[in-house]
Amino acid sequence: MAGQKMLKFTKVERDMPEKRPPNLRKEDFGEIYAEYATAKAEEQASRCSQCGVPYCQSHCPLHNNIPDWLRMTAEGRLEEAYEMSQATNTFPEICGRICPQDRLCEGNCVIEQSGHGTVTIGSVEKYITDTAFENGWVKPIRPHTERTESVGIIGAGPGGLAAADMLRRQGVQVTVYDRYDRGGGLLTYGIPGFKLEKDIVMQRMAQLEDGGVEFVLNCDVGDDLSFDAIRGKHEAVLIATGVYKTRGLEAPGVGADGIVRAIDYLTASNRKSFGDDVEEFDSGELNAAGKKVVVIGGGDTAMDCVRTAIRQGADTVKCLYRRDEANMPGSMREVQNAKEEGVEFVWLSAPKGFTGDTVEGVMVQKMRLGAPDATGRQMPELIEGSDYVEEADLVVQALGFEPEDIPTLWGVPELEVTRWGTIKAEFTTGQTSLEGVFAAGDIVRGASLVVWAIKDGRDAAEAILEYVNQGASVAAE
Repeated sequence: MAGQKMLKFTKVERDMPEKRPPNLRKEDFGEIYAEYATAKAEEQASRCSQCGVPYCQSHCPLHNNIPDWLRMTAEGRLEEAYEMSQATNTFPEICGRICPQDRLCEGNCVIEQSGHGTVTIGSVEKYITDTAFENGWVKPIRPHTERTESVGIIGAGPGGLAAADMLRRQGVQVTVYDRYDRGGGLLTYGIPGFKLEKDIVMQRMAQLEDGGVEFVLNCDVGDDLSFDAIRGKHEAVLIATGVYKTRGLEAPGVGADGIVRAIDYLTASNRKSFGDDVEEFDSGELNAAGKKVVVIGGGDTAMDCVRTAIRQGADTVKCLYRRDEANMPGSMREVQNAKEEGVEFVWLSAPKGFTGDTVEGVMVQKMRLGAPDATGRQMPELIEGSDYVEEADLVVQALGFEPEDIPTLWGVPELEVTRWGTIKAEFTTGQTSLEGVFAAGDIVRGASLVVWAIKDGRDAAEAILEYVNQGASVAAE
């Protein structure tokens, strides 16, 4: 009988949750997608073909059991669906909101390849966990047995929090150190509320705190507390700092007032959403209201910046990207949302320099796509004599992130890094060159997706647990 609930993709069309109209949603920072009603979630989940080789699952970094929890949802077994989802993903309600499903699970859905439109996996995933929170199915973290071993985690972003969750459930004592005044990392201060409302992050923070995870916030390792002191306090340490150093431009005029980093711009906006006093925002420095805004870059961070500027009341918002739309690295869904909200994309364009001591314009040079590079992407080439000046009062650099020089900042030259500056760690365990010190997430793999950070954090937690178990065995002998 259960099978009759599924394979309805030939009869039921794909139907995303209703999206708030652009004229309304650009007036605030609320999430733009509505929640599924139960009947709609069951209907959309029933479109899954339950294929023998689930490409959605194999293309998910966490290898979530997607066909199984879709079937459970279609059958009305929502609590079981949540348990199945939570088994492989520490934060399914977050992934359901911000994962680029069009490039991962949904982009590899078999029925999409047959022309029927992909299953709305992300929206169902979000619905399942939101429903679980509403109904009290999300249980407190209560280890069966408390252990004496402790682990220090540096970085309260998705990788560090995923590791903290798994270790704490095993009874390990966990302390998380973070430079910011709230946990969550980029989930809290980098990603805007219209993609991820902050109470969603804070409810997971509350769950971790209630479960016994200790947070030491406003703690800048290397300044406020030495790395050696953290190592001395714990049996093992996990470095999960992410990458926060902005990849900057080198061009004439780049130091002008009004040219800002994406991370500073987004952090200021998110702090305002918490009701914080933000001097740089209140002064207008990091506020787009009434300005001609140009964002440089084509990834998801650039999309966050352009859509934030729209909501802040910018006069115009333009996005410069050196390749064409088909070659943008960001989510196509986010590009479409930005277009609907009034963002203008200027394709095949790159900044050559900037005018004015306080920025007045971006000197733009037009490009064309030439021969492919080593990765297969066509390389942009200059079109001589096509330069022009794009007016701008605020320029946001969203060109990606690089790792900070952690060995120098923390005074640990023996911590090995790669030629890219990321921490050198074993592929399977995250073990670094320092005994008992592990690393996970973007600080190892480079700037990547939240879902990969969660995966890395969970893997590192397993390796750390094995490491402290070995230490406990030696101590007992």
